[in-house]
Amino acid sequence: MLALGKSLTKALAARTLAPQVCSSFATGPRQYDGTFYEFRTYCVKPSKMNEFLENVKKNIHLQTAHSELVGFWSVECGGRIDKVFHIWKYDNFAHQTEVRKALANDKEWREQLLIPTLGLTDKQESEITYLVPWCKLEKPPKEGVYELVTFQMKPGGPALWGDAFKRAVNAHVTLGYSKLVGVFHTEYGALNRVHVLWWNESADGRAAGRHQSHEDPRVVAAVRESVNYLVSQKNMLLIPISISLLK
Repeated sequence: MLALGKSLTKALAARTLAPQVCSSFATGPRQYDGTFYEFRTYCVKPSKMNEFLENVKKNIHLQTAHSELVGFWSVECGGRIDKVFHIWKYDNFAHQTEVRKALANDKEWREQLLIPTLGLTDKQESEITYLVPWCKLEKPPKEGVYELVTFQMKPGGPALWGDAFKRAVNAHVTLGYSKLVGVFHTEYGALNRVHVLWWNESADGRAAGRHQSHEDPRVVAAVRESVNYLVSQKNMLLIPISISLLK
């Protein structure tokens, strides 16, 4: 019994003294206040994009009466065409549930926005994301184009790859190659996935900045470290539509 007590004491001491694995990329501080962002991607039926966008512009107020729209874009290039991407902000999951109940009871919303949307799209996807603690959502100074870059990282979470990823992003920001809008870590959807939303004045401006960054040894060094944890990445060029807060 005495030996067991000594073993337990040693185990507890070792546990107390063991270094705690943590990362500046962990989303804890954001999760405490509950705020999250829902990413929605709709694939619109071929030849129906104009009809879809006109209906959204006309009737989106029926949904923004209940929830906060951050941005709404059409996908210019990168993957499937005839696609739209939009971001919605919620205080917490209870707030999202309240919004959905309110919308379900809103006959005008169902008839003028929901039903037409279902008829004009053939696929819808949703992800729940948090802003990372070291980043806040930034509104660009004027209208431009956006790039959403999606990184699928190796299993292990931010404790494994978060700091290296942060250094790679900040290298681009600090040196002014593009303006950072937000960095989002997926909570529901594909795990170990990070979305980085960038803004540029134009697609050509974005291309020029990208080419320059590829020749900058400071960016190259930061990216080389982060890529060790990378599985895959993809991007989309986004054009904001008139109802988007982020333009």
